[in-house]
Amino acid sequence: MKKNAKNKRKNQDPSPSRQLTLRLAAVVRRNLYDFVIREGVKALHEMLEQDRERLCGPARCKGMPGDPVRWGRTEGRLVMGGQRVLIGKPRVRQRGQEVNLPCWEQFADEDPLDERTFEQLVLGVSTRGYRRSVEPLPEELGAHGASKSAASRRFVGITRRRLEDWQQRDLSKLGIVAIMLDALEIEEHAVLVALGIDENSKKHPLGLWLGATENSGVCAALLDNLIERGLDAQRPYLFVIDGSKALRKAIRERFGRRALVQRCQEHKRRNVLSHLPKRLHPSVSKTIRDAYQRGSKAMAKKRLLQLAARLEEDHPDASASLKEGLDETLTLKDMNLPLSLERTLSTTNPIENLNSTIRRVTRNVKRWRDGKMVKRWVAASVLEAQRGFRRLRGYKGMPILIRALLDYAEQIDRVDGLREAA
Repeated sequence: MKKNAKNKRKNQDPSPSRQLTLRLAAVVRRNLYDFVIREGVKALHEMLEQDRERLCGPARCKGMPGDPVRWGRTEGRLVMGGQRVLIGKPRVRQRGQEVNLPCWEQFADEDPLDERTFEQLVLGVSTRGYRRSVEPLPEELGAHGASKSAASRRFVGITRRRLEDWQQRDLSKLGIVAIMLDALEIEEHAVLVALGIDENSKKHPLGLWLGATENSGVCAALLDNLIERGLDAQRPYLFVIDGSKALRKAIRERFGRRALVQRCQEHKRRNVLSHLPKRLHPSVSKTIRDAYQRGSKAMAKKRLLQLAARLEEDHPDASASLKEGLDETLTLKDMNLPLSLERTLSTTNPIENLNSTIRRVTRNVKRWRDGKMVKRWVAASVLEAQRGFRRLRGYKGMPILIRALLDYAEQIDRVDGLREAA
């Protein structure tokens, strides 16, 4: 018992050296960040002085006439921790002109601050909360540039530049095979987004266009922009759309009969269900999905027409919706594509995922000032989503799709040739 009590007292009464270690650890944890910042600033001062000494020689040493000379100090601004700080900067002059110090030029780059602001805002930090999201810095550094207005100005500038670069990018060398088009509503604006899929099944955001509604003029303007930037209107493409008549018309006018159109099967299912009472949704939805999974176009079409006939009497609008554009929902059938690739390209789900990212990134915007602001935020969202893009499922079947598109184009050319000869 005495031995156990002695051990217990020993554990409860640590040695003076152990107490000192614990207190020191607590101090280090509390002040480590400040310590690293201050030591880093000291190291920067030393590097700047070394630059000045290499240019001017040791202090209080006269050089030759015309050599760089020391010219006191001034305050300069550097980027640190998502904001700007004031750092004492040594000056050098030569023949009446300021001489830049190499280290200062390297550290004075503004891009890190723009990138930090862009990252914070697209990840959901509001401009009002930007100051709280950056690391606190020692007061003597005079940290600034983290206010709501400063963060907003930087975000506007970087998104404007990125939007311009994106919408001027050359598309001729991307090897686009399929193009998905879909629109989403932001305030009173309809934003039409184009997503391209290349020969290796990689996804590329191609562009966006803004309008009051998803009309043929907006759709045509977007397609014209893609053609101007290098998309070959004479090549056959697969277009995957949501069923918009305006989109269908614009595609036919710009790309002719060579363009194959696949209507989104998921949009078709939702449209049909919107005309039915909820009690019928499970059974009708299952029937439609089962039909789209049939092994051939003939079998799928037969099953869907049977469903349309069954709905004709009690739900004529649902029946009409199912039959409208039915063949274009089965465009990819009988191409012998891998099932996973066929399912992916039979819906606009890939671009729907892109639209979900747009909604997530823009959710903190409470007031849309104008269409330019909408385009900048959508562009920022698209570029953020692009980081997570992956190849399409079933990508090994892409050569089969390319061959099918070329065969279809040859068939159209033969038919047109026969008509001209007649």
